[in-house]
Amino acid sequence: MSTDAIVLLKEDHKEMRRLFKAFQDAEEGPASKRQKLVNQILEALTVHTYLENEVMYPEIRRLLPDLEDDILESYEEHHVADVLCAELASMDASDERFNAKTTVLIENVTHHVEEEEEEWFPKVRDALGRKQLQEIGEKMIALRADAPRTPTEPKAIKKAVDAMTA
Repeated sequence: MSTDAIVLLKEDHKEMRRLFKAFQDAEEGPASKRQKLVNQILEALTVHTYLENEVMYPEIRRLLPDLEDDILESYEEHHVADVLCAELASMDASDERFNAKTTVLIENVTHHVEEEEEEWFPKVRDALGRKQLQEIGEKMIALRADAPRTPTEPKAIKKAVDAMTA
């Protein structure tokens, strides 16, 4: 398994895309299936954004100050996703707004992922050496087991509050 931070984040992105497609395929199906898929999406996003906010973004901000604007935009995109995740965590799949809110979350995150993969990651890879990306990835791997799994866990809430007050 690679410890390269960008490879790890892209693996998370791939899993999120799979979950998004599964939800879209189940949109007209039973509420219980949609609820289960959204719970999986919320967990994947909560862990992923936590790792980016706690490790990747601060490290890139420190090492590559020219990418400050990209980092700040990413923090704001995470904040929007955090709000949607928190709302979805308190909703039932039978709610009339559940599918619409999930669709907005998927669209928001898909946009964010595309920007990272097409614009931001190439800049980071060009500027940092393999060793630095592996060190960042190792920090992310070490933190993953202790990352919050739901948007309502205290560490996840702190992340969202920090984004509002930063």
